[in-house]
Amino acid sequence: MSAIRLLVLGAVRRHGRTHGYQVRSDLESWGAHEWSNAKPGSIYHALKQLAKQGLLLAHDTAPSTTGPPRTEYELTGKGEEEYFALLRTALSTFDTQLDVLSAALGFIVDLSRDEVLDLLRRRVQGLEAWHAAVARYYQGPEPADHIDEIMNLWVHSADAGADWTRGLIRRIEAGAYRFEGEPA
Repeated sequence: MSAIRLLVLGAVRRHGRTHGYQVRSDLESWGAHEWSNAKPGSIYHALKQLAKQGLLLAHDTAPSTTGPPRTEYELTGKGEEEYFALLRTALSTFDTQLDVLSAALGFIVDLSRDEVLDLLRRRVQGLEAWHAAVARYYQGPEPADHIDEIMNLWVHSADAGADWTRGLIRRIEAGAYRFEGEPA
């Protein structure tokens, strides 16, 4: 899964209808260009490709006084479905790349609290199962040779990911954030 796809669909959804510069500004304000492939060229390319795929509807607007006419985008029904599928997969899958998980975290409030908790619990289960599978090959805690460092890295990555996710679950259970369907 590509982080840029989730980021662009989510940013467009947040505005309802918006142009590429606004999407770019939003993603840059999150620092997404530092932790993902959300560079200016990638954002504009993604907007055009998502429109070609029927996930975004492109609207040409009046010419700008400072440059070419802007194109505004809005999600289609198919785009809305794709957005939520990407978001749910990114939150629940244990082997999600950090850029994709980071993108999903930016949009968790678009889901209900209960659904986010369920997805995150599935992520923890996946991490625990992955840890158990990797640990069969790991003699730890002190690697015997440099190859054991690979298993050491993966075991510790699984543990850190599960610990972080459990902490997020605790914060959400304690009432952190306002999720879809909750009063302002």
